[in-house]
Amino acid sequence: MPRSRPAIDSELAAALQAMSIGPNGVFDLTDIPATREAVRALAEVIAGTIPDEPTVTADEIQVPRAGAPDVPVLLLHPRNAPGPLPVIMWFHGGGQVLGFAAQDAPWLKQLSAALGCAVVAVDYRLAPETPAPGAAEDGYTAYRWISDNATDLGLDPTRVGLAGQSGGGGIAAATALLIRDRGAATPLFQLLQYPMLDDRNTTDSSREITDIGIWDRSTNLLAWQAILGDRAGTENVTPYAAASRATDLAGLPPTFIGVGELDVFRDESLDYAARLRAHGVPVELHLYPGAYHAFDLFAPQSQLAESFRHTWNSYLARHLTKAPASPTAS
Repeated sequence: MPRSRPAIDSELAAALQAMSIGPNGVFDLTDIPATREAVRALAEVIAGTIPDEPTVTADEIQVPRAGAPDVPVLLLHPRNAPGPLPVIMWFHGGGQVLGFAAQDAPWLKQLSAALGCAVVAVDYRLAPETPAPGAAEDGYTAYRWISDNATDLGLDPTRVGLAGQSGGGGIAAATALLIRDRGAATPLFQLLQYPMLDDRNTTDSSREITDIGIWDRSTNLLAWQAILGDRAGTENVTPYAAASRATDLAGLPPTFIGVGELDVFRDESLDYAARLRAHGVPVELHLYPGAYHAFDLFAPQSQLAESFRHTWNSYLARHLTKAPASPTAS
């Protein structure tokens, strides 16, 4: 007998009802160029609702690399915070086919000021123009650049964490695997907000979430087709393209995962958390009842969204703080 689907949280349901959702959902991947323009326009509207944070500078930097295009990053740096500063490397959402680094700058500046940390938002290359693992390679390049240039930038190379949202959460996870496998210094943490991890689309939540209209099964299938082409769902996919493909998760950084109960990514997130823990990685996992994908963005004033923000902000604050020195023996 099919399981009944839990009800959407009442505040989130009201926000969903107020949205203009087309026949292909909020994010129409049948026309990626048009949807990219719509996302850019929406980002400008949202930016106008968030007060500017004048204490944080924003610098666009082109990170060079041999034999490949530069990686654009946006460096946010609080003016008066004492250095060297810890760093959050941020990967924006958009299913790896939509979005851009500056879309999150207004609230990332506020986060930077509140936590006294720098933020490096990576403008990674998008699919289908750049198939996976191109985006993770961009993340790895940016991470190594931070380590190599930290002193000149007033940053602490020993306190660099990875964080990402949705498609960007998947890229953060893949970047962490590249960092580990290439022998670079382990990040301080990886914070994954409802991450996009598995191209196979075989979990229960992948099959069940088909009609909410935010990021449902059909949209996810189109996104992975853009990211991987004919490789999607086959054995010809590496962990650097879809992090759930990794069988060895040992040696990865402490991990935060938050996901909604009605998110197409629910089960792949829960599975990844369980396997990380089985490989000895500290994991903090949060499952939000009645919540659909990106609920904190579509219903930002809801109690669930406020709880989620408080939880992951607290995680960042705890992990970005340098551990106190051991007391000297008397």
